[in-house]
Amino acid sequence: MLKYWRRHQWILLCSLLFSGVLVLAQLSAVYSEQSVLKRLDGLLYDSRLKLMLSHREVKDLPVVIVDIDEKSLKQLGRWPWSRQMVAQMLEQLTAAGASVVAFDVIFSEPERNPAQQVLQSGQQQLSPETTAELQQIAPQLDADHQFASSLENKDVVLGFLFQQEQLAVGLLPETYVSMDSEASQSSVSQFAGYVANTAVLQQQSAGTGFINSSPDPDGFIRQAALLIRYQDKVYPSLALEAARLYALAQQLEVETAPLQQINTIVGVTVGNTRINTDLYGRVLIPYRGPARSFPYISAVDVVQGAVDKTLLKDAVVFVGTSAVGHADLRSTPVGVQYPGVEVHANVFEGLIYPELIHSHPDWAEALVFLFLVVLGLLMSFIFPALGAVSLALSGGSLLLLTLGGNLYSWQVLKLDLPLTSSLLLILGLTLLNLIYGFFGASQQKARIKSIFDQYVPPAHIDEMLNHPESVSLDGKRKEMSVLFSDIRGFTNLSEKLTATELKSLLNRYFSPITKTIFEHQGTIDKYVGDMVMAFWNAPLDVKAHAELAVKAGFSMLKITDELSKSFVLDGLPAIDIGVGINTGEMNVGDMGSEYRRAYTVLGDAVNLGSRLESLTKYYGVRFLVSQMTAQQCKNIRFRTIDKVKVKGKTEAVIIYEPVDLDLLMNPDFVAALQRHEQALVLYWQQHWNEAEQLWASLYQRYNDKLYSLYLERLTHYRTHQTGADWDGVYTHAEK
Repeated sequence: MLKYWRRHQWILLCSLLFSGVLVLAQLSAVYSEQSVLKRLDGLLYDSRLKLMLSHREVKDLPVVIVDIDEKSLKQLGRWPWSRQMVAQMLEQLTAAGASVVAFDVIFSEPERNPAQQVLQSGQQQLSPETTAELQQIAPQLDADHQFASSLENKDVVLGFLFQQEQLAVGLLPETYVSMDSEASQSSVSQFAGYVANTAVLQQQSAGTGFINSSPDPDGFIRQAALLIRYQDKVYPSLALEAARLYALAQQLEVETAPLQQINTIVGVTVGNTRINTDLYGRVLIPYRGPARSFPYISAVDVVQGAVDKTLLKDAVVFVGTSAVGHADLRSTPVGVQYPGVEVHANVFEGLIYPELIHSHPDWAEALVFLFLVVLGLLMSFIFPALGAVSLALSGGSLLLLTLGGNLYSWQVLKLDLPLTSSLLLILGLTLLNLIYGFFGASQQKARIKSIFDQYVPPAHIDEMLNHPESVSLDGKRKEMSVLFSDIRGFTNLSEKLTATELKSLLNRYFSPITKTIFEHQGTIDKYVGDMVMAFWNAPLDVKAHAELAVKAGFSMLKITDELSKSFVLDGLPAIDIGVGINTGEMNVGDMGSEYRRAYTVLGDAVNLGSRLESLTKYYGVRFLVSQMTAQQCKNIRFRTIDKVKVKGKTEAVIIYEPVDLDLLMNPDFVAALQRHEQALVLYWQQHWNEAEQLWASLYQRYNDKLYSLYLERLTHYRTHQTGADWDGVYTHAEK
């Protein structure tokens, strides 16, 4: 465990810190309606509500909305209408069989009586007969009394509005709410003023409820307050009062329960139906759907009697307005510009069928808090050990399980559980660990690159890392070029130097040698003592690999010459190298045992490259390549050295010495090269004398060991007959 902590301590600390911040944020959200988590929870609530609307249970409760719409205003005039017209509308509704009518409008000011207005304004100028006649017809023109008479003996609920300002307009109704006074003072929202209906209307109304909405801080109406306190009394909402009348209940019983040292609200009983609430007496609104999910009837059609009465039979009618100018359009989870009257209709339906209402229990926050703590600890300690794919799958699975569990709680258990903090925890810790893994992989990638940069050109490494699909370390056979290089007389040289001096010399030698191989797109296979082995055309394909290998060999010789001079100046021995290159089919791949493996090349073509390097000492040259290599180097001039069979080979091969471009600028050298090629052709044709004359003149001028070797061979062949089947091949018995 301690080792695991040390290995992942930074990501563990960051994960635990992130989890702790979310836990504290969730805890603070319980006490702050303005918190960011609350607002995000609101957005997720809206999305979940709309997603599950198609699965909402459909009830056959007849709820109808009579809409004071634009059509009604156009035909009957602007609102407010005469109370006589409202009374006429109410009579039409009750005549059609409506059981309860709830008005989402307020009749707060008395309607002027035209007879009384005439009497008050022109009493001194009116004759006694006119005055008596006006006084006689005044009651008939009193619209408020007509509307009040229409309200009598009908289940009608009038609406009124609470305000924070200390004002009192109209008459407050009697309240039918039975509730513990201590609970009402501790948890029910309190208002300082009200705008109610006129006394004459209020006294005839069977019920009255407030029409206040309870928007969340973002302005969306997701829940509805069923109770509001004014002074020492608690009043019901319009929907709750309509439910009381519909259930034929005499009063509303508010159930309370002790919480710490106070009593809080836990539910409201309407008749025989109990509705769970939060401690503020609120419920989540069980929206049936978007606007106009309930049947709508234009108010003008009701007034004029042009309504299908079967639609109103035993219906609960909510009278309100959707007209834009009346400012009763709300923002809701199921749509903006949502008629406020339909909000009351949704609440009413939920009160009659409590199974439609989703509850947000007091313990929901504690459950989410515990979930965050447990899940945060598990993810913090498990996720750092997972790979990128496992991490993404685990995070995605947790996300789906959390979403699925939340939707199950909503749809089946009817519970509203906060979701934002849980999703943020899963997404945050998953992304945090993915980022940590990304940077860790980048660092590991950099470390691996720095290691393999010593063996493979950096450009190759970059290509392999950026396009891994183009690289295969599996064994395969392909045409490649291999280079061997060795320091001449290294054994004697090492005996003259101390271990420190020898190490310094080799380091100074290998660094530029490796660099030039990389610059020519080669791959270092291995260093063995003073020997360097490199190959071309793997692991990535390299065009003109033979020519690049030869150019690398030239560069190595020049580097060695420069290093040798600096070594002498530093008191170290001078050095020289031999280079051998062969091109052919080779086996390349990741080879070795279960304990150690290496990416290397094998095959006869590789062995021939090693033999060519060894032969450089025999022929007195520094650089030898095979016939296969020379054939692929169209831009390089070669001097033919010999036709040989090396040890372990049955087939002969022509070997060449690459000629430096600078030497070809010398006419004497070019002439000597041509004479050597002529002598070699004569030698293979067994014209010993002619060949001897050419080599002897070349040796006398250039003192080249190669010419000396051929002169010795000619002397040997004169005393030992070669035979007619001689093919000019020289067989080397030693490596």
